[in-house]
Amino acid sequence: MARIDGGNYTALYKQEGSAEVITVAPFYSDKFQVNNQQFLNFTKSTTKWSKQNIKPIFAESTYLQQFELSNTEDIANQPVVNVSWFAAMAYCKAQNKRLPTLDEWEYAARASASHIDGSRSAEFRERILRWYSMPASAGLPNVSEGEANYWGVHGMHGVVWEMVRDFNTALVTGESRGDSALDKQLFCGAGAASAVDPSDYAAFMRYALRSSYTANYTLNSLGFRCAKDL
Repeated sequence: MARIDGGNYTALYKQEGSAEVITVAPFYSDKFQVNNQQFLNFTKSTTKWSKQNIKPIFAESTYLQQFELSNTEDIANQPVVNVSWFAAMAYCKAQNKRLPTLDEWEYAARASASHIDGSRSAEFRERILRWYSMPASAGLPNVSEGEANYWGVHGMHGVVWEMVRDFNTALVTGESRGDSALDKQLFCGAGAASAVDPSDYAAFMRYALRSSYTANYTLNSLGFRCAKDL
């Protein structure tokens, strides 16, 4: 794991009554996303999370479908995808770790290869957006192929999207637009206008993905890595 020193960052959205600048305490992050072999080993030792035994409430039918479509050895070092939030939480807990919080992930992901905060670099932002705009391919790179950032964490951009522990705090608090607790300015095009930094479109895309996600979803472009308290 890599140590992420604590610091401050400005969240894309300012929640009502909260500070615009958020302080993130020091924590550890896995250097790489969890790969297929690691997760497969977990399902063998904790069989309730295997594809054969997973309950529908915890994952969609596409859960771990890559193991049916590909030879395990060929994809062993690729990031595990088609895995639900429930299963990712269970995996991290089995390693005496946890999923990173949204703020921890966003804070660490702002680091470029040479700076703690590369978010003001036009080149850094352009590179991220270039990856976001690419169509999904049949194959994924190995987790070790992701570029390391300032903290020594690899592939936070350019490999797969990643889960966070508190994904359901992003943008919305419920599934209905009629929810009285929702700020309707956080939807669709109005969301960008109400953001602290409307030019950070890459971050807006991440928040949009999280706000549309539910804990049993399994997506072929969404993986995870674990974190740990100091």
